[in-house]
Amino acid sequence: MKLLKVALAALAVCSFALQPALAADPVEGRQYTRLQMPQPTEANGKVEVIEFFWFGCSHCGKLEPLIKPWVKQLPSDVTFKKVPAILGDSWAPGARLYYTLEAMGLLDKLGDAVFDAMLNQRINLGNETTLLDWIAGKGVDRKAFADTYKSFAVEAKVRKAAEMTQEYGFSGVPAIVVGGKYSPGPELHSYGDMLQMADFLIAKNRAEIKKSAAPQKPAKK
Repeated sequence: MKLLKVALAALAVCSFALQPALAADPVEGRQYTRLQMPQPTEANGKVEVIEFFWFGCSHCGKLEPLIKPWVKQLPSDVTFKKVPAILGDSWAPGARLYYTLEAMGLLDKLGDAVFDAMLNQRINLGNETTLLDWIAGKGVDRKAFADTYKSFAVEAKVRKAAEMTQEYGFSGVPAIVVGGKYSPGPELHSYGDMLQMADFLIAKNRAEIKKSAAPQKPAKK
């Protein structure tokens, strides 16, 4: 699909604009954008929220401690999932690492440690040998991890993440998508504003879903 050009400041590969404060009445094209190519959702009547991120993105690392409690308080009619963006070959190992940790039930335990290793300790977890040494140092069985890392199931998810990154068309992360068509930005002041705008877009999409599900009144003759 044709890529959407998302207007984030400087269009950096790892980016989030720190610009004017959140407006009282959000305006499309300023406080939020509508994807040029809306994507189908898998929420089945619920509001779907997706966060595109990369472990090597400093802005994603800063958003992480804010988005975790935000996700926990989301209403029951909202689904949330993270998608490791792949905006180049060097990003693919990060996606593979994410889905390996997910498959092994280790995301909650080691997710923050991965951010810290890549962003603060500057450990190249994109190198497989370095990664296996690092994961073994965290008490994880090296062979079990390596087998999962190279598994067909993980490979399939990595390919899907690459497809989604292209289809949604983001040129930078972190990026949040609500309902397959709305995204906070570009004129937001902080990560808190980003999540506040996501709340606004969730309410907007919820109203759209309810309206589309409501029985249509027959036209008057």
